[in-house]
Amino acid sequence: MAEWSVRLGSGLAMRFLSISIVVAVVVVVVVVVVVVVVVVVVVVVVVVVLITVVVVVVVVVVVVVVVVVVAAVVVVVLILLLLVVVGLVVVVAASTIYSSGSGSSNSSIVVAAVVVVIVVVVVVVVVVVVVVVVIEVVVVVVVVTAAAGVVELVVTATASEKHTCSKLFFNVHCTFLDKAIF
Repeated sequence: MAEWSVRLGSGLAMRFLSISIVVAVVVVVVVVVVVVVVVVVVVVVVVVVLITVVVVVVVVVVVVVVVVVVAAVVVVVLILLLLVVVGLVVVVAASTIYSSGSGSSNSSIVVAAVVVVIVVVVVVVVVVVVVVVVIEVVVVVVVVTAAAGVVELVVTATASEKHTCSKLFFNVHCTFLDKAIF
């Protein structure tokens, strides 16, 4: 009888030990899987936010550079045109005054016409340059404001519990994710 109870006791002990080992292994596996899922979610969300922010910043930089370069080219072309027009007017006026004689009444008319043409050309160039600069500033402000709005929208949407939990992963560790990311 004693021998039977010792065998029964040792058999129960062995089964309890094997069940305990299986339960411990399952718990460890579940914990590891949960930790891996949480880490993957955090990494994915952070990468999505970073990629979005980088793309927005690159677009803003490209747009601003293009606008500035175009404005600079327009201003340089206008200044060159101004110089060419003024030069042509001065050459034509000088040849007209020279051919008609310096003391004639045509000389004063030609000089007045030259002054009027130069003033008109300078005013037109200045107005166009001011318009180009204003357009450039407006475009840069609009692009930067829109980019800031997009970045804020992405960060807000990513940090919100609804987005992080229900859309990305089945309501697991919402608070932890939000705190870990932001």
